[in-house]
Amino acid sequence: MRSPDAGHPSSPVADSDRRTTVLDAALTTFARFGYRKTSMEAVAQAARISRPGLYFLFSSKEALFRAAVTQALERDIAAVEHVLADTGRPLPERLLEAFDQWAGRYVGPLTRDVAEVIEANPELLGETAETAPRRFEELVTDAIAAEAGRDAAPAVAQTMISTSIGLKHQAPSREFFLARLKVAIDLLTR
Repeated sequence: MRSPDAGHPSSPVADSDRRTTVLDAALTTFARFGYRKTSMEAVAQAARISRPGLYFLFSSKEALFRAAVTQALERDIAAVEHVLADTGRPLPERLLEAFDQWAGRYVGPLTRDVAEVIEANPELLGETAETAPRRFEELVTDAIAAEAGRDAAPAVAQTMISTSIGLKHQAPSREFFLARLKVAIDLLTR
């Protein structure tokens, strides 16, 4: 199989890396211009791929958007799983890092647009818009339950998530978000 933009055969690893690069560039472009104003041409330029090459990988802007957001959410969930699984670290420290991986990296003037474009287009995401946040809540709940018991864990997890959502929309920076969230986590995990 030949890559649409290269004059040499491609390997599955190279194809996977290329797809990842294209999806990262697409998400950044969607965040910069919004879903409606983003063109396939703009994404192709950002990804350094031809427009026909982009259409070879993704049949439509909607398919590209869905794949870009899904990749980002899967990456976020994998990072959260890894952080929370490290039970050698104190729970509050793991929770703060998990929330940073899930939401903190989308706080601040340069990154807020990524979260906003995702939140503004849930109908384009289908099931992903519900399953990823639900999985995040399950991971946080399970981590809390392992230390504080199953009874209180759902309410504590939901309170932390609500707090993080409020802070995410108020915070002028990632540092501010994390400092305030640390206070909330410390209070809720006593």
